[in-house]
Amino acid sequence: MTTHTHRTHRSGWLRAAVLGANDGLLSISSLLLGVAAAHISHESFIVAGFAGLIGGALSMGAGEYVSVSSQADVEQADLDIERHALRHEYDAEHAELRDIYIDRGVDHELASLVAQQLMEKDALGAHARDEIGITDALSARPSQAAVASSLSFMAGGIIPLGASLLAPTGYLILTIAVVSLFFLALLGGLAAYSGGASLLRGAGRVLFWGALVLTFTAMAGKFFGTTI
Repeated sequence: MTTHTHRTHRSGWLRAAVLGANDGLLSISSLLLGVAAAHISHESFIVAGFAGLIGGALSMGAGEYVSVSSQADVEQADLDIERHALRHEYDAEHAELRDIYIDRGVDHELASLVAQQLMEKDALGAHARDEIGITDALSARPSQAAVASSLSFMAGGIIPLGASLLAPTGYLILTIAVVSLFFLALLGGLAAYSGGASLLRGAGRVLFWGALVLTFTAMAGKFFGTTI
């Protein structure tokens, strides 16, 4: 018997982790390139980098928590509606679930039997899964998403910050840009591969947009550093 490996169960935490790491890497590298191009003092450069890393990680986690909590609230509201319907309109809910299976190609008698047996075991779970589309694998988990986003942002942001601290004198901007783009491409490729997509396509997509963002940020830093 052939065993298939599915990746849908990873979508929640994988999305948050990839988004956080990408955001951390790109945000901190853009910040560092912008302030480096503005020719500020080394002390101010370091302070800006660490402040961006800490503030970005906290805001990323808070934003993800609020966003996923809103999704969880919607899911809970839908489940409350189903609970009420199951208490007061059980037969109608059975017919509704039966019709869902009929629409999927199951004959009337078998669909009615399946709906009955599933509802006897877990009526709310059956309706949540087949009527609303809520499953354990895909349900919203705010705390998990917030922690994953914050930690991954810091993990991504440490890369350009560390590169800037180790960069040779006179090669600060070049070092940050090269290291950041390399890890952006690596992260994009690994994220795509872990999700079952093309590694090269994922790396190329992230590399293109990352290079665009870094270029415009460096130009902005140079412009304002010259005019202020």
